[in-house]
Amino acid sequence: MLVVLMVGCAFLATPRPSAARSAPDTEPYVKYYVVTSQYQGQPETLTEIARRFLGSGARSVEIYQLNTGRVQPDGARLTDPGVLRAGWYLVLPWDAAGAGVKYGQLPPVRRSTAGPTQGVSPGASASARPGGSPSPSLSPSPTGTRPPAGDGNPSKCRATTASSGRSDWAQLRMAADSAWTATRGNGVKVAVVDTGVDAGLQQLSGRVAVGADVTVGNGRGDSDCLGSGTAMAGIIAANDSVDGAPVGLAPDATILPVRMVRSSGDARPADAATAIEVAVSTGASVVALGSRVDLADPAVAASLTTALEHDVLVVAGAPVKPTTVPSPSGRSGGGALVLTGGVGPGGQLAEKYLDGSVEVVAPGVEVATLGLGGGKVVSNTGTEYAVAFVAGEAALIRAAQPGLTAAQVEDRIRGTAEPIGGQVAEGDPRYGSGMINPAASVAEPVDGPGRAAAQSAGGGGGTALAVILGLVLVLGAGGVLTIWLRRRRYAG
Repeated sequence: MLVVLMVGCAFLATPRPSAARSAPDTEPYVKYYVVTSQYQGQPETLTEIARRFLGSGARSVEIYQLNTGRVQPDGARLTDPGVLRAGWYLVLPWDAAGAGVKYGQLPPVRRSTAGPTQGVSPGASASARPGGSPSPSLSPSPTGTRPPAGDGNPSKCRATTASSGRSDWAQLRMAADSAWTATRGNGVKVAVVDTGVDAGLQQLSGRVAVGADVTVGNGRGDSDCLGSGTAMAGIIAANDSVDGAPVGLAPDATILPVRMVRSSGDARPADAATAIEVAVSTGASVVALGSRVDLADPAVAASLTTALEHDVLVVAGAPVKPTTVPSPSGRSGGGALVLTGGVGPGGQLAEKYLDGSVEVVAPGVEVATLGLGGGKVVSNTGTEYAVAFVAGEAALIRAAQPGLTAAQVEDRIRGTAEPIGGQVAEGDPRYGSGMINPAASVAEPVDGPGRAAAQSAGGGGGTALAVILGLVLVLGAGGVLTIWLRRRRYAG
């Protein structure tokens, strides 16, 4: 018996190998089209392609600017708007749509060794665009570089209002380090759909993809002059490289910034819808929506439905007005939408959410976040910061349990949430399932529909004890049965 128990304990105590940290994508993800020899009996032209995929032939200029000078598969380059060759890859603006439009990384091309082709000046970059700005990319921003903020004119930016005060209650309540014994979010890509993310901050260095700016066609999202997107990214994935700065819930996750908010602070529903599609098409398994995304807009709802059909977990703020929330169809790909409310240390709500709309809550009042201008720490209030905490927890779960669907991840988030104050276990109209608990959500096993049997990341020890007690009971019962049979035989 002792040998059996020792073997069982040793097996349970053996640490599980952690997933190797995967590097963010090193090649850009774009929308593109492969030129054919002809379309409807006529040679293809930039004007016709723009009319077909963008609704206006005048937008052929955008396609030309995105592709001029880039090396094509045959080694040539686009320098004459009137000359296209079959087999060329044309990068398209993010709002391009139609049969033939593809998502993904452009196939590698051979570089010409015979010097510039078709009049391109020597030394021109294969990805150069007029004005020197690179083509959009979802690959990581080079460490230590800071792209231009916003639309290139930071003076137009209206930065998010924040307090210079500091309160660490949110990070202390989340106790992320208790979950890191199981995972730190390795290999999970989290899209932040908001104002972009400042990739130049040390706490985010090397883990912010170039992303996309859907407000300007094919732009990059790894800069931010408003601040809320950077604050969300810090809550999700900031590391501990700066003493005293708040650390994210999943510091090994990759942030995919998709800017859909203009430098003025305005946001169009069409841009929000496109941003969600970009996030899904580029492989984000968790999508965090900023406060300027209107769930009630039909275009946004349609994009969310698409996300839910692709096993994506979308985290959004709970609505403050009547809203029809999209849900997966019968052919669901396992996706889920988690409606989140923000709360303060005393349970006060960040906003007046629609009754019964909140599914879980997370810190959203006076939360310590990363600010612009060198990553200074500021305090912010808003539902989007609660959304970021839930997205960080989802990244931890997806890294620890990669076999779970997004719907099952949602079950874990809700099932391990803790009641607030006098809230009953079945839920509360104000707080839903309660305050999220990252450590419990990655602990095993789960009892019932998602309620963690272990209330902390130390749940593994409870599992070992349960197995040992089970063995003792089984072996003990066997002994009792043997004695009973012997007595019956002697009595006979």
